[in-house]
Amino acid sequence: MDLQKIVTDLSGERNRLDRAIAALERLSQPAHPRGRRPKGKQATPAASRNRGGITPAGRKRLSEMMKKRWAERKKKAARKRQPMSTAARKKLSALMKARWAGLKKA
Repeated sequence: MDLQKIVTDLSGERNRLDRAIAALERLSQPAHPRGRRPKGKQATPAASRNRGGITPAGRKRLSEMMKKRWAERKKKAARKRQPMSTAARKKLSALMKARWAGLKKA
C-alpha cells in the first residue's frame, strides 16, 4: 500500500470525525440560554436586523428637534403680557359698569 494514500485517507477520516464531534457538541448546548445576553452581542445575524425600530442617529435627531420645540414653547410661555392701555381700561370699565347696571335692574 502507498503510504501517502493512507495518510490522505486518515486525514479525511479525522476531518469527518471533527465535524461529527462539533455537531454533537452543538446539540448538547442549550439552544436559547436563559437570561439576558450581554449588551452589544447578538445571538444570530437575524437578531441584529432592525425591525422598524429607530436608529440611534434617528433617536438623536428626534431628541434635538423635541428639545428645540420645547425651548420655543417655554420661551413663548415666559413672555409677559403687555400692560393694558389707559383707553382700553376705561372702555372695559364702562362695559362692566353697564353689565352690572343691567343685572341690578333684572
